[in-house]
Amino acid sequence: MSGTGTQTRQPGAEGATAPSPAQFFQAAHGLYQSYALKAAVDLDVFTAIAAGAETVAAIAERCQASARGIRVLCDYLALLGFITKNGERYAATPDTAFFLSRRSPAYVGGALNFLMSGEHIDAMRDLGETVRKGTRDGQALEPNRALWVTFARSMAPLMVMPSRMMAERLGVHAAGPLHVLDIAAGHGLFGLAVASANPKAEITAVDWAPVLEVAKQNAAGAGASDRYRTIAGSALTVDLGTGYDLVLLPNFLHHFDEAGCVTILKRMHVALKNGGRVAVLEFVPDESRQGPPMAVAFSLTMLANTPGGDAYRFSDLRRMLETAGFRQAQHEPLMPGMSELVTAVK
Repeated sequence: MSGTGTQTRQPGAEGATAPSPAQFFQAAHGLYQSYALKAAVDLDVFTAIAAGAETVAAIAERCQASARGIRVLCDYLALLGFITKNGERYAATPDTAFFLSRRSPAYVGGALNFLMSGEHIDAMRDLGETVRKGTRDGQALEPNRALWVTFARSMAPLMVMPSRMMAERLGVHAAGPLHVLDIAAGHGLFGLAVASANPKAEITAVDWAPVLEVAKQNAAGAGASDRYRTIAGSALTVDLGTGYDLVLLPNFLHHFDEAGCVTILKRMHVALKNGGRVAVLEFVPDESRQGPPMAVAFSLTMLANTPGGDAYRFSDLRRMLETAGFRQAQHEPLMPGMSELVTAVK
């Protein structure tokens, strides 16, 4: 019985398949996979292998770990498909070398500090009670939560590609001067991608004050400090100003129930000038909520971590946008199987 989830079925007398508990063990051992990945990232196993360490002894020496521990961990990682094994030699896969070696500019291993934070793990421990009540109590949306600084610092590498793609799809490079409002800016990458694509764009970022320090550091690193201002506070209550050409709402609406989303969108409608656009980035399930897998699964993440958040279908988002006064809502895949870009006009 494999803990990795290869579902083995035994043929019956007439070619039918017998029941197997493999799927049960796959799910029950999911925690092992998460912590094996984190251990490998913490020990820099992927960096060592991508740099040419191929054997247990070589990897153990580079990672300053025991040979026994490295052998067991690497065999498990090979079983999961993170690395390959040929005889006694290990090698990185293209994805692993690109995303999990610290030498790669696309390194995303630090995101585990947020994705596997103690608060997230605790939320999943209480999932049965959350399902029973239909809502998550606690600190999920409380202001100035330290976890959001962790998010801003650790998740930024994962957002480099989608932020650039979003700016490209919005056509901001050919738009002339732009006044852009970046809501729940976090690391600031979405607004900064617009600033990078359009040297005449001015960005106003909204988030809690400690989080905005991260965004300001990234703006300085991008050479955009002179076009980057911040507003500290809640996007639901702080004075946002008016006259914006574009409002960015990346990965934000999913934290709220539908009424909360409409409230936010109405505020964005007021902030925009006539003809201005709102750009929403979200995990968007299909209308039957059967796919894409990451979008469907994200609803469970929101159930476990927010009072009323969800992964919304396009029909839901369009209804909310229209209720808030927007028109011409449309959507397109930004990163197929992951996120979609939804836009509408005031």
